[in-house]
Amino acid sequence: MPPNYITLKPPENIKPSDYSYVLPDKRIAEFPAARRDHSRLLIRYTDGTLHEDIFKNIVTYLPAKSRIFFNNSRVIPARLIFPTHTGSRVEIFCLQPVDPSDYFRALSSTGFCKWECMIGNAKRFKKLILHRAVNIENTGLVLTAEKADIKENMAIIKFSWNNSRVSFSEIISSAGMTPLPPYIKRAPIPEDRDRYQTIYSKIEGSVAAPTAGLHFTREVLNSLTDKKIEHNEITLHVGAGTFQPVKTQFAGDHKMHAEYFEITRSMIEGFAAFNEGVTCVGTTTVRAIESMYWIGAKLASSGETPQILHLEQWEPYSLPEIPLHTAFDALVRWFEVRNTDKVLASTSFMIVPGYRFKITERLITNFHQPGSSLLMLIAAFIGDGWKDMYEYALEMGFRFLSFGDSSLLFKKEMP
Repeated sequence: MPPNYITLKPPENIKPSDYSYVLPDKRIAEFPAARRDHSRLLIRYTDGTLHEDIFKNIVTYLPAKSRIFFNNSRVIPARLIFPTHTGSRVEIFCLQPVDPSDYFRALSSTGFCKWECMIGNAKRFKKLILHRAVNIENTGLVLTAEKADIKENMAIIKFSWNNSRVSFSEIISSAGMTPLPPYIKRAPIPEDRDRYQTIYSKIEGSVAAPTAGLHFTREVLNSLTDKKIEHNEITLHVGAGTFQPVKTQFAGDHKMHAEYFEITRSMIEGFAAFNEGVTCVGTTTVRAIESMYWIGAKLASSGETPQILHLEQWEPYSLPEIPLHTAFDALVRWFEVRNTDKVLASTSFMIVPGYRFKITERLITNFHQPGSSLLMLIAAFIGDGWKDMYEYALEMGFRFLSFGDSSLLFKKEMP
């Protein structure tokens, strides 16, 4: 039989405005719940039935001996404030490394590094070189920032400092601020360093938290273990593009940001032998897991072993659907040929209504912004019922967005 293709109306015909709703400011959570696992939980079953609980009981609704995936990326304090000679301030928001180009080496750099950045109060930062004093455990240094290039309305900033014993990670840990989302209007406070971070975060690199995981506590993780639910972790570094609104009339005209994630050989071998759906904690995890399948499908289709693994925004909608084990076997072969155990891949994949999820069966996620790419992903996962669900959540006083309440969604049945 010829390979199946996803039945999807062309993405240029999908209107983001169809995935919008009125979100009152009072529904946007400015602070997290007093205790992580005491946030409210809204469960939506496959048939559209809604049920309320609190997050600490989420294990009740997950199948025993199933698999759950978390994004273990750790948020870096990526906002740096520099004074100017006129007394004003310039904010530099580090988005992703350029030189060195991977997060580990960039954060470990001593002496200099370059980052793609957003600039606040940019009119005060033209051809200037900015300086600020930084004190790290009673060791003083001067951090310098200068424009090295402009890339698609973003500035490439070269950072340098006069102490080669200190890493860039240590500098931003001391001098940087927590990069709270733009819809949270308050200034960062010290407590945000802990609460805008999942308890299982490990690998530094995100400039926005994978917020679905903020509700987990050690007690909740232990309850998963007690039910023999297998705990798995991936690393996808969340970029500021996660907050980027879809401003175009049609989804096809929206440029999706690329995000980087790590694929390990052991994980792929596990998928190759596994034929059941999983629970994903957060849309970033969904994006990475589904992208892994399509990268494997692309490798299987081409028979090639390219050095760089990347998935373009609309590629999955034109690739043939193949069995899970075939896609992941192709990825296993890639690791064998390349003689490596892990690789940093990237994805620009945009999940919109009409997409058929290959791996994700259940999704734990917060409530998302109107008209956002994340809300379109939710609509793809549960169908038009997202409207009734969000209307119910608003009427019942659920708290929305990053510091808000949580939901557990079961994938809609596909015809």
